Amino acid sequence: QVQLVESGGGLVQAGGSLRLSCAASGTIVSPNTMGWYRQTPGKQRGLVATITSGGSTNYADDVKGRFTISRDNAKHTVYLQMNSLKPVDTAVYYCNHNSAAWRNYWGQGTQVTVSS
Repeated sequence: QVQLVESGGGLVQAGGSLRLSCAASGTIVSPNTMGWYRQTPGKQRGLVATITSGGSTNYADDVKGRFTISRDNAKHTVYLQMNSLKPVDTAVYYCNHNSAAWRNYWGQGTQVTVSS
């Protein structure tokens, strides 16, 4: 089992920045991929960004150039730096840790609200 604890969400004005953090603990297997997904009411959870333990990244098109994902493998922690935030970025952001199809874990989610 892997436990994920997220932090850093909150309320910010449009154009502002937030930094999300997610610390993993438990039985952590490498290699693995950590990432962020987001969900709004009535919609499916969707990809924001992922990063492998080797450092390869993948971003959703609508966050490219504004969000940056990074990780500290020694601390089993992933970060999401969100700049130039827009009201459409308002969502619950979920951390994900995956090392196999049967080893896919989610955090409890953190609310990000961007006011116009």
